[in-house]
Amino acid sequence: MNTTTPRVFIAATRQNDGKTTTSLGLIAALQQHFPRIGYIKPVGQRFVEIEEQKIDEDSVLMDAVYRLNCPLVDMSPIAVEPDFTRKYLLAANNEALVRRIQTAFDRVAWEKEFVLCEGSGHAGVGSVFDLSNAQVAKILGCKVVIVTQGGIGKPIDEVALNQALFEKEGVQVIGVILNKVHGDKVDYISDFARRGLGRKGLELLGVIPHQRVLSNPTVELICEELQAELLNHPPTMDELVDAVVVGAMGAQNAMRFFKRGVLLITPGDREDIVLAAGTGLEADSPDKMAGIVLTGGLRPSEGVLKVIRTMPIPVLLAREDSYQVASKVHDLTVKTRPNDAQKISLIRDIVAKNVNVKRILEAT
Repeated sequence: MNTTTPRVFIAATRQNDGKTTTSLGLIAALQQHFPRIGYIKPVGQRFVEIEEQKIDEDSVLMDAVYRLNCPLVDMSPIAVEPDFTRKYLLAANNEALVRRIQTAFDRVAWEKEFVLCEGSGHAGVGSVFDLSNAQVAKILGCKVVIVTQGGIGKPIDEVALNQALFEKEGVQVIGVILNKVHGDKVDYISDFARRGLGRKGLELLGVIPHQRVLSNPTVELICEELQAELLNHPPTMDELVDAVVVGAMGAQNAMRFFKRGVLLITPGDREDIVLAAGTGLEADSPDKMAGIVLTGGLRPSEGVLKVIRTMPIPVLLAREDSYQVASKVHDLTVKTRPNDAQKISLIRDIVAKNVNVKRILEAT
């Protein structure tokens, strides 16, 4: 296997801590030093089918954004299907999987000056089939950067736990990036996190401020997730959802929740709440709600539908009940997609500004 091309492995303390966001920004920053960058996500859990091949979503994203000139199938050599673990436990084929990862890396690294490797979840993810992130980093001969949530105590505790598993495999962790740190706490957290990590022999490589547009779902994303019907034609579906309110109270009491960024979830037959929400809505008002989801598949009467069609906010009709809808919205993972040009531009800027890329290159 190729052992000469510089490489780094981006890990995390848990899923959805910001590995992909960090990787997306790092590739742009690395291209300032190495024009020819390769990317690989050796073990992927969320995939799409392209030409009968199962390709991890993050590999598709990187290829679409950067045109890295790497074979897609090699950027995502192992896709963990629902029965993958069961099959492995019945007939382990670790050597074949390791060879697949090594061969894919060689192809991705061909004529490249640097390769970014992205993990999946915390250091132990994949242990059940003997391909934990720590084991994969060892197979690829990578040093590791750990991405974790902003804070001091809990993130450092989780970093130490992950560091122990990497070190058990003989893999060096070169530093930590804190993600989603609230802007007014960046200096404070940077100071104390640097002290705490230093006691673990780790370097703080960056602190990425929280960005509402990267963390909060849009109404359009929620509509797709719920497979809901759009009952009107609002000016935009890109409003960000800051808070979710379940309208299980009277219309008078519900009105105090009709604020900017609120997604109102209420049964489709609560026409009193729908009409109250629509009262006084102005299309250009910065304080209007993000949208309304009517639940239970209960379609309002024609008179209320006429009012809904004039509303400047999206009104969706979902089949599930209010509890199921609220749970789905709460559990929704906000992922960057190839057509999210504004998000991608922001990610590039904040990573370039807030991550010490030069130090990562020196360490690798």
